[in-house]
Amino acid sequence: PVESGNSAAARQVKQKRKSHSLSIRRTNSTEQDRPGMQRDMLEGQESKLPMALRSNLLDLFGQIEREFENLYIENLELRREIESLNERLAGEGQTVDGGDPSKGALKTKASHSTSQLSQKLKTTYKASTSKIVSSFKATTSRAVCQLVKEYVGHRDGIWDLAVTRVQPLVLGTASADHCSMLWSIETGKCLLKYAGHAGSVNSIKFHPTEQMALTASGDQTAHIWRYMVQLPLPPPPADISASLEDDVDFSDKDEADGEADGPNECPTIRVATTTLKSHQGVVIAADWLVGGKQVVTASWDRAANLYDVETSELVHTLTGHDQELTHCCTHPTQRLVVTSSRDTTFRLWDFRDPSIHSVKVFQGHTDTVTSAVFTVGDNVVSGSDDRTVKVWDLKNMRSPIATIRTDSAVNRISVSANQRIIALPHDNRQVRLFDMNGVRLARLPRSNRQGHRRMVCCSVWNEENQACNLFTCGFDRQAIGWNINIPALLQEK
Repeated sequence: PVESGNSAAARQVKQKRKSHSLSIRRTNSTEQDRPGMQRDMLEGQESKLPMALRSNLLDLFGQIEREFENLYIENLELRREIESLNERLAGEGQTVDGGDPSKGALKTKASHSTSQLSQKLKTTYKASTSKIVSSFKATTSRAVCQLVKEYVGHRDGIWDLAVTRVQPLVLGTASADHCSMLWSIETGKCLLKYAGHAGSVNSIKFHPTEQMALTASGDQTAHIWRYMVQLPLPPPPADISASLEDDVDFSDKDEADGEADGPNECPTIRVATTTLKSHQGVVIAADWLVGGKQVVTASWDRAANLYDVETSELVHTLTGHDQELTHCCTHPTQRLVVTSSRDTTFRLWDFRDPSIHSVKVFQGHTDTVTSAVFTVGDNVVSGSDDRTVKVWDLKNMRSPIATIRTDSAVNRISVSANQRIIALPHDNRQVRLFDMNGVRLARLPRSNRQGHRRMVCCSVWNEENQACNLFTCGFDRQAIGWNINIPALLQEK
């Protein structure tokens, strides 16, 4: 038999009401009746899906529902714990701002109470450790760092600086403006300019016993040149204060380039005594071996060269680094050389036995090793772009004896021979001081009125002048002399 149109429409309305009533019954049913009601709804509703697929979907939705129920129960328990902790804090005399966590949305109130609780825990922790922190501050934060003099005159950033080892004591700077300058430490006046390089001057080192300077340049050469300077008489106190004001107000803008020549006019040397040219890339650093009869140079051609000063001949080529070299340093009393590289390693070269040139490779960093220097004792200190500085023992170089972690890349470091303090110049314009055990001693002042305004490239200690015993240079075109006063208690530690 065939149904009429009205009877078919009535049957569809009846089925819709039936399915609606089933959904209402499922929602209002108890936990025990849900599986049966789900099956009834599955059988009562029309669907084009296969029965097996519908059954699997129903099981999955049931599992999801149970997970949400477990989360809801855990949130209820967490809310009870928060309420009990708030009551405990209130009983101890501490008040907690905010309303009742049981009112309003559970997520909002629970997170609000949790943040209040964490704040209270932080306050309690700080209060309990304030005595310990204050005891540390009493011994480690008393280093006095005072700016003494600014040396302004270069037209570009200063990469390196050094202090002469013989009298008269002068400061030398190497700049990207293709020049190297010698300065009076007391007056800040330029005494001599060397303009023999055709590229950026990347390094400067002074001979241990004679008035000779060694400079390395981007023109793929290293120059040895003699200098002769006469220190000016110190000006009266009034002139000193005036010059200090002029230095502080100096700006490194391009408009100041023309003004920089006036007060810093000085004799100029344009021809080197000796030119060392065997590298195929930028010469990034150079240093004198003990005795001053040989020099070592480090280059971007991945090699370091050992030269004889008198004959200018290449004695030995030190190869092995996988990438460009960044620095080289010689031991103050022994024929040892350390070279650092962008390959994250630094190497120790031993020339004490003429017939054997041994080398040791040390892998202690994860980024470019910007510098590695010797100390008076049997230690090597290395700095890296991985924001760490590590102290090594030459007798056991398997692992560092101290590690200093910082918040910025570290450039060319220096170690005080007398006080055994490490000066760390950073990319973020900071200069920090640490002892050999990795304990922070001080941070040099840095503000709009004093300190470096751009990346600090290098630091060097001056053990002969107590009034100005640390120098730093940066890409703000100036070098700065500092007076660092470390208490005797810290020096003993």
